[in-house]
Amino acid sequence: MARPRKPLLSRDRIVATAGALVDAEGLEAVSTRRLAAELGVSGPSLYNHFRTKDEILEAVADAVSAQVDLSMFAEGDGRDWRTALHDWAVSYRAALTDHPNIVPVLARGPGRRPAGLRVADAVFGAMVRAGWPPAQATHIGALMRYFITGSALGSFARGFVDDATAYDPADYPHLGQAHLLAERREKVDEGAFETGLRALLDGLAVQYEAAGAARSRPREEGGRPGAR
Repeated sequence: MARPRKPLLSRDRIVATAGALVDAEGLEAVSTRRLAAELGVSGPSLYNHFRTKDEILEAVADAVSAQVDLSMFAEGDGRDWRTALHDWAVSYRAALTDHPNIVPVLARGPGRRPAGLRVADAVFGAMVRAGWPPAQATHIGALMRYFITGSALGSFARGFVDDATAYDPADYPHLGQAHLLAERREKVDEGAFETGLRALLDGLAVQYEAAGAARSRPREEGGRPGAR
């Protein structure tokens, strides 16, 4: 009787297994020895696909980036720059909150990761097409990454315990309902994200309108480039 064949080792299998370990146990759980055991292979066989553990974690991070919806940035999609940024930010945060343990790797930036670079390219390209100067488009991409990854690094609501006695009104007169935050974590954290995102986009809209007004303002009569 033929012996059952083991599934072929592939980059995708390694990344999926490493991603499951990161989700379940954190970044520290990933090692080449642990991965080899989980995959039922010898440790050295992993090096046919990845040179280091860090390369594996980068690939896991890129797999999460690939889950982010970029359709709103496609030419002809019809959404204005503000709506596109909002919808993308919601999708990006959803991917990160599904895989919070990989966020520290994603927070370092895209590096050479293909999906991460596609995200950066899509955001920058859409902002430039919308009329933002390239320098400002870069700033917007950075700002959004700071905001989204920061929101996914931890939960504000989870930072409070569900014990009412921990918040003595004699010491904390305004935290009488703080013990309820933990059980309302999702609603609180999503509400905070939406509040911050709207405030951020409102501020960008003011800058966009001001820049547009400056561009449309006629030159002073007799003015010329470089004149003082």
